[in-house]
Amino acid sequence: MKINVMRSDLAEAVTIVSRAVSSKATIPALEGILIKAYGSKLNISGYDLEIGINTNIDASISQQGEIVVSAKYFSEIVRKLPEEVVCIETDDRMITYITSGHAEYQIVGMNSSEYPDLPAFEETEGFEVENDLLKEMIRQTVYAVSDNNSKPIYTGSLFEIENKMFKIVAIDGYRMAIRQEAIDSDINTQFVVPGKTQQEVLKISGSDEEKVYISVGQRNIMFKIGEYSIISRLIEGTFLDYNSTIPKTAKTELTVNTRLLISSVDRMSLLNGDKLQSPVRCNFLGDEIKLSCSSSIGKANDVLSVPINGEDVEIGFNNRYLLDALRNVDADEVKISLNGGLSPMIIRPVSGDSFISLVVPMRLANA
Repeated sequence: MKINVMRSDLAEAVTIVSRAVSSKATIPALEGILIKAYGSKLNISGYDLEIGINTNIDASISQQGEIVVSAKYFSEIVRKLPEEVVCIETDDRMITYITSGHAEYQIVGMNSSEYPDLPAFEETEGFEVENDLLKEMIRQTVYAVSDNNSKPIYTGSLFEIENKMFKIVAIDGYRMAIRQEAIDSDINTQFVVPGKTQQEVLKISGSDEEKVYISVGQRNIMFKIGEYSIISRLIEGTFLDYNSTIPKTAKTELTVNTRLLISSVDRMSLLNGDKLQSPVRCNFLGDEIKLSCSSSIGKANDVLSVPINGEDVEIGFNNRYLLDALRNVDADEVKISLNGGLSPMIIRPVSGDSFISLVVPMRLANA
């Protein structure tokens, strides 16, 4: 293989593709990236047996070929090369020669036959979503994906399309986040995408308005974002009937400034550390919310003046779970609904139902 390629294009591609490279793999080739040079394109892939990232960049190819090189060392070398034009050449011993200006490197590569094939699948369904919309929907829900592998189905989010409505639902047993938006698609389907895959989609997605094509197979999914493809397994299993968990009525309702409530909960959180998880106690009384927190470090109190409709409620929350929900609403004001001190808090925008978050309370000591 012998090619010339622009350093900036190569550096960007290698950095992104390396996100799918395993740092400690049982198969040595998986700690590398696969480079294929054919025609006028350089194809670069990373794969950890769960997620694969693949892209093409323009290159001047004098001799076609394939090789696997260490993702760690190749990435560092390319990033620090002095000139914009990079020459990469390999020989029969799998030695890779990298030249840019007066800088020259030789690194040992591996035969491409040692690299596992990325999942190949036949598309059963596919649809398009605007890049910015998909990023927003994932960001507003992925925080509620479980990191507990005892129930693998909840380590991913439910993607559901029905009657031209696209929903993403995430649940971890302590909270639930639902984001929905109308899209132009006639398919009706649902599948569960790993949270790790969604995080990679967020990192790769740009800020432009181009569309992301989502291709769904029997066991795998592919996100096509510009020149990049993210291929991932789907999670098999039965997802919770989330609609049945959302109360249809509320005994207590209020509208509150999101920023003010976040600031108050954040102040109460100062007495909680990684090893201390005392609940933030919220008393909804008349026209105010009284917040407090008591831990082995000390006590904190705060009051927010807010008109409240319905019954008085005393309820406690894990501060991090409550803050995650409030910070991902993206609205100046939120509507909060409660059904007593042991039922989840429901957080919605003041108008519309594009976002719903449920936060399960912590049992208070005197409850």
